[in-house]
Amino acid sequence: MRVTPPPPNLISAQFGRTVATLRENITQTAEESTTGRYSDLTAHLSGRIGTAMLSQKAVDDIAFRREQLSLREGRLDVTQQSLGLIHDRVLGLDTRMREALANGNELSQGLTARDAKAALGNVFNMLNVRFGERFLFAGDATATQPLGSPDELLADLRNLADTAIDAADFAASLDTYFNTPGGGWQTSMLQSSPNASDPDAVTANDPALVGLISGLAMMALSDPDTSPALLKTDPDIVQAGAERVTSGLTALTNVRADRGVIQEQIEVEKQSLNVEETIFTIALNNLSVRDQYEAATTLKQLESTLEASYLLTSRLSSLSLLNYLR
Repeated sequence: MRVTPPPPNLISAQFGRTVATLRENITQTAEESTTGRYSDLTAHLSGRIGTAMLSQKAVDDIAFRREQLSLREGRLDVTQQSLGLIHDRVLGLDTRMREALANGNELSQGLTARDAKAALGNVFNMLNVRFGERFLFAGDATATQPLGSPDELLADLRNLADTAIDAADFAASLDTYFNTPGGGWQTSMLQSSPNASDPDAVTANDPALVGLISGLAMMALSDPDTSPALLKTDPDIVQAGAERVTSGLTALTNVRADRGVIQEQIEVEKQSLNVEETIFTIALNNLSVRDQYEAATTLKQLESTLEASYLLTSRLSSLSLLNYLR
């Protein structure tokens, strides 16, 4: 029985498909030999692809969390720097004022009052600091500068002193101004939100800062050459201002310490994330890494097979009826 061989064009088409498949495999294997990873994880892992996807998601989540922590870390760092500068700028003014009052030294009192006024301006500037596009001490109103002009504050307090009947009346007016929601501090001076939903944030309305600012303002008004009459007749008011500064500095130290604890917690969490990332990365690598030496060997074999296929295709294309009959 005579067997009819398949037509040459059918054989040629089959070789063409084989060559195309070989070229695809060579491209894929060449990439894998360079990257050291399987290019088609779905095909490689088959039923284990879900495990790989979960590991990759865990790695991505860790990277996102690290970005969040870095942002918090940056904000806290600038906050701490600003509060530290405020502390250093104000430190010692309260002691100088108490000594001047105790000695009845009006010259020293005047110099300290002017230094207190300058320090008050510095405090306002530091509390109006930005981090990126947000005001750090603005509470939830991060797009709004938290504080206005210190000169306006001094004008308000001077007016309170001028209209007060006595020291007790002035003290009551000060308490209303700084500590009640409808007082001048929150309605006139504080331009941003008094509260912050971010637990890391320190607002310009923090009691430590408000106490410090109110004490500085009272000291700034105590220059004997320009002070309201009430402050001249009752130096205990100025003394109370110095005490406010002292209490404010102590409270400010506590605020900074609290933020320091948060910074330490962030550092601990970052270290924990590093450990988690290492674990998940190893697990992911175990699923996706391909031995580069083995890939290179396979690549050479595929290239040799492709060369042989090209040779067979070339010979097939040269077939003729005469060659076939021979």
